Amino acid sequence: MPLDLLDVLAHGFMPLPWWGVVIVALVLTHVTIASVTIYLHRHQAHRGLDLHPVVSHFFRFWLWLTTGMVTKDWVAIHRKHHAKCETEEDPHSPQTRGIRKVFWQGAELYRDEAKNQETLQKYGHGTPNDWIERNIYTRFSWEGVGLMLMINVILFGPLGLTIWAVQMAWIPVTAAGIINGIGHYWGYRNFACADASRNIVPWGILIGGEELHNNHHAYGTSAKLSSRWYEFDIGWMYIRMLELVGLAKVRKVAPKLKRASAVKHVPDLATLQAVITHRYSVASHYAKAVRDACALEIRQLRERGAEHLPSTSRLKRWLAVDDATVLAEPERATLAQLLERSHALKTIYAMRQELNAVWERSTESSEQLLLRLQDWCRRAEASGIPPLARFAVDLKRFA
Repeated sequence: MPLDLLDVLAHGFMPLPWWGVVIVALVLTHVTIASVTIYLHRHQAHRGLDLHPVVSHFFRFWLWLTTGMVTKDWVAIHRKHHAKCETEEDPHSPQTRGIRKVFWQGAELYRDEAKNQETLQKYGHGTPNDWIERNIYTRFSWEGVGLMLMINVILFGPLGLTIWAVQMAWIPVTAAGIINGIGHYWGYRNFACADASRNIVPWGILIGGEELHNNHHAYGTSAKLSSRWYEFDIGWMYIRMLELVGLAKVRKVAPKLKRASAVKHVPDLATLQAVITHRYSVASHYAKAVRDACALEIRQLRERGAEHLPSTSRLKRWLAVDDATVLAEPERATLAQLLERSHALKTIYAMRQELNAVWERSTESSEQLLLRLQDWCRRAEASGIPPLARFAVDLKRFA
């Protein structure tokens, strides 16, 4: 056997040093992440943008090679996650299944749900159903990753097996484990959504922007996942680059909360519309506004000898829920006792529930909802709780 052929068999057509293997693995897995966040998530599942057919099919082909995932399966499971978030029907909620289960076995949870035909039929509408999807990508879903294995070995020799193994583990670890698990368990929140979604870090680079998971759950159809000035969404950067060359068109982005320059004496219809549109942001502002008042009440209760008091952060979480039934029974009991001990906390909690009712009462007319909001602001300003009164004044500036 010629020496050069032996060398090709030993090292592949593109032999790489160890650092070259690392770079190639990172580049290839990043393309996969970009395919998931841009094509599967923002384009297919939520219709936040349109993609040129060439770009769309490239992403579809790449995902077939590197993950074996079927577009309809992924989209259906993700849409069900949003529809049933943090309930027993949520395919992968760490709040109901446990963080260890979702983090370590997220891929198994995905595969189990993909076998549920009811899920696929109910939530998988609008996904590709052309000849190549039916006869290749769906019918031979795992043959693509086998082809990827051969390509890697041919190009990089035995080290191609390592690159392929990293590619195969990347989505189960980052998407199924980190985003579906940690993204609903640990991190910071910009928006007080009804679910437990969190932003893991403010720089969405390694997982394509999906690290900004709380932002996504607040405005699910937005093609842009970053919200604050210090947050960075690399997936959005790629989308804007595609849009600049005519290969993508953004359809929806999250609205920006604005404040009028002058304070209104009473809320008007513009205020009402802002409260409804930015309800998660309003709820988050409310929680921040009353945080010091809650901490003061806890401190005063401790000084009076009260026992079994929650931490301020835990109390803040309890007060922020839309429905106390989502709390565990011991938490509900402790919260109820705490509200009986403190008039201020009881008022803060009740006013939070009433504010939530403004955007939940969809059957009422705008005039009825406006009257509710105006009455809420009057009572908040007269509550005798300075942070609550200041929030009501600031709320009237929302536009």
